[in-house]
Amino acid sequence: MTNSTKQRREVILTSAYRDGFVGVRQLADELSVSEATVRRDLHGLATEGLLQLNHGGASVIRGSDHSFLSKLTQNVEAKQTIARLAAQLVCDGEQLFLDSGTTCFAMTAFLRGKRGLSVIVNSIRTAQELHAPGLNVLILGGQYRPERMDTVGPMAGASMDRLRGYLAFVGTDGVGMDFGLTAIDIESAHIFGQAVGNARQSILLADSSKFDNPGLYKIADWAAISKVITDKRPAEAWCGFFAEREIELIYPQESSLPE
Repeated sequence: MTNSTKQRREVILTSAYRDGFVGVRQLADELSVSEATVRRDLHGLATEGLLQLNHGGASVIRGSDHSFLSKLTQNVEAKQTIARLAAQLVCDGEQLFLDSGTTCFAMTAFLRGKRGLSVIVNSIRTAQELHAPGLNVLILGGQYRPERMDTVGPMAGASMDRLRGYLAFVGTDGVGMDFGLTAIDIESAHIFGQAVGNARQSILLADSSKFDNPGLYKIADWAAISKVITDKRPAEAWCGFFAEREIELIYPQESSLPE
């Protein structure tokens, strides 16, 4: 699949998960391509189980878990800002873990130019985006979740338990001062918690909407986190909270913001 095809399909999916339906003619106008090209893209997305073909276009498949795709359309600029800052902490030759969330997924664009990286992932999507010279990708085996294109469960956990010495980047569905970082599903919380526990250092990626909004399942306590990267300076209570625990807080400084 070419980069232009991938970019078109990302636009199509974003529109579909925002509106519930996309039309061939409308997409052709928006993307400045032929209707035949749009139909091929829709057919490809339907074959992958991401959309359902309808007369004149395609729609979201009812009853499926589209959390990853829907999250891709949320806080896009914030995630790009966080991903760029996170990638600046990665040196050539590093060993990394990236979780299967959308913020870590955004890091891939900034990592492809690195050399000698070994990257542990449990996401097929993330692995595909890391296809570049000089990058070695290790995918955890386990129960495959096709709607999310990731692996979880005891086998993934067993694989994770055999790994040490890496730098872990993990996202979150929400954080609280008393509960730490959390996820909304227990399987993701478990595998990410293992990744944090086995890492030599763990870095949390959390946009500003995640503060004081914890999910149901704990990933890890704050004691396991050395750095927090976010898209803007948090409230003073959070700044004090991180300072007391000697957790480094990273966010864009005014001088580094694009004009």
